[in-house]
Amino acid sequence: MRHQRYLDQVRDWPKFGRHILAQFDANSIYVYQAYRPSIARFAVEHQQFGGDFSFNRMSWIKPNFLWMMYRSGWATKEGQEHILAIRLQRTFFDELLQLVVPSGFDSQRFATREAWQAAVASSEVRLQWDPDHDPLGKPVERRAVQLGLRGNILRRYGQQELISIEDITPFVVEQRQRFGDGFIELHTPEERIYYPADSKTVITVGIESPTAPKKH
Repeated sequence: MRHQRYLDQVRDWPKFGRHILAQFDANSIYVYQAYRPSIARFAVEHQQFGGDFSFNRMSWIKPNFLWMMYRSGWATKEGQEHILAIRLQRTFFDELLQLVVPSGFDSQRFATREAWQAAVASSEVRLQWDPDHDPLGKPVERRAVQLGLRGNILRRYGQQELISIEDITPFVVEQRQRFGDGFIELHTPEERIYYPADSKTVITVGIESPTAPKKH
């Protein structure tokens, strides 16, 4: 996993709009999850999910490191003491994006609320855009994405489509000590704007151009 100074990255990130910020290469992309020790240990030892991990409930993945840090309190919240970096096949991640149904009603995609509710009930991939956050947990105008997985898609994610699972908790603990002096020493995983290969998926997910005018 590549790391870079936070201050060197944040000036290049979009200030507003819906964007997928992630670390990726030609074939793979990283997503993050936070778990209690028993689930994290099993996942790292077996390089797949199992043990105390439940495949019978929705599991949320986040490609944005700082959103995961906000959600987990930098690995301090109960049940989220271990941060896992899961490296996925890009083809699978793009498949997830093609299958998403938004958590909230979208009149541009669904003619009625009933049609949206039916899609939510049958879909295995849930899409949610939330405010992104700075390292101290302050919300910013830019939106970050998270995907909820369940059913067969969750099993594929947890047992078939991942490339590797790494426990990056030591890195997280080290970096949460570096909030002073205006984040001068803070390092975060290197992230840039991610676009799925299919241009139609960009529209389906609601990803915005970094140069798009601010919406009021």
